[in-house]
Amino acid sequence: MSVADLYGELRPRAFAIAYRMLGSVSEAEDVVQEAFLRMHQTLERAEPIASPHAYIATLTTRLAIDQLRSARVRRESYVGEWLPEPLLDDPTPAEQAEAADSLSLAFLVLLESLSPHQRAAFLLREVFDYPYPEVAEIVGTDVDSARHLVARARRHLRERRPRYHASRRRRDELTRRFFAAVEEGDLSALETLLAEDVSLHGDGGGKVPALGRVVAGRQHVARTFLAGMAACDRLGGHLRLTGINGTPGAMVYDARDRLVGVISLDIADDRIRAIHSVVNPDKLHHLQGAEDPGARRITPGPPAR
Repeated sequence: MSVADLYGELRPRAFAIAYRMLGSVSEAEDVVQEAFLRMHQTLERAEPIASPHAYIATLTTRLAIDQLRSARVRRESYVGEWLPEPLLDDPTPAEQAEAADSLSLAFLVLLESLSPHQRAAFLLREVFDYPYPEVAEIVGTDVDSARHLVARARRHLRERRPRYHASRRRRDELTRRFFAAVEEGDLSALETLLAEDVSLHGDGGGKVPALGRVVAGRQHVARTFLAGMAACDRLGGHLRLTGINGTPGAMVYDARDRLVGVISLDIADDRIRAIHSVVNPDKLHHLQGAEDPGARRITPGPPAR
């Protein structure tokens, strides 16, 4: 099989690993390109590769671990809250099912609390279902250590985010009511959909106005979010509803129909637990021109008085 054929077959899994490790589309793309370049150089030297799948997974993971270490240093000086770069949902149902559990912006933010090796081991085992011997080989440790890495990561994540799943039907209903309240500027209706400890997150990266800090609490979040949507309306903006990283969300456009933001809803236990808003233009470049053809357009209304 040629390198081009291998690239087409192996790239989706390599990107999936790299993106979940790094939370950055551009950095994940760089890691994947470097991994395939190294595989190409190995093949040119006529060195045998017993399993291209295992080889590229190992290269991708180890490169991502190194990249994550340096990325964390840069993120320490990031202006405001750092959020992952968003992705539009893959239209394939199987991909959406996987994304809903492991690709949401809320979950990727939570993964930031793990060490690079914990994050790699957890993702390989819990998301991509690699057996422990392969996890150990990929991250460069023994099987017992790999088990400990995964166990510590699992425990750490469980303590910070209990897993209460909403059914697809319930999630769709909450989403419909949420954006109806946004369209009508209905503060009371919005508050009833939010968890008591809901949080609102914003990432402008110092490039455009955004939240200076996380807003928490049902009333504060509802008022702050509707005020932001009202400002969008006054400037002639609108939303197009779509799936973002496996969760309900919307793309935000200005009066000239340019993408200026992405909104993602984190839904669990029959309530909206968090709202993430990414408006840093550097994190939206890869989405310019991309749009779900079935996306419904809405115009936010001013908050009802």
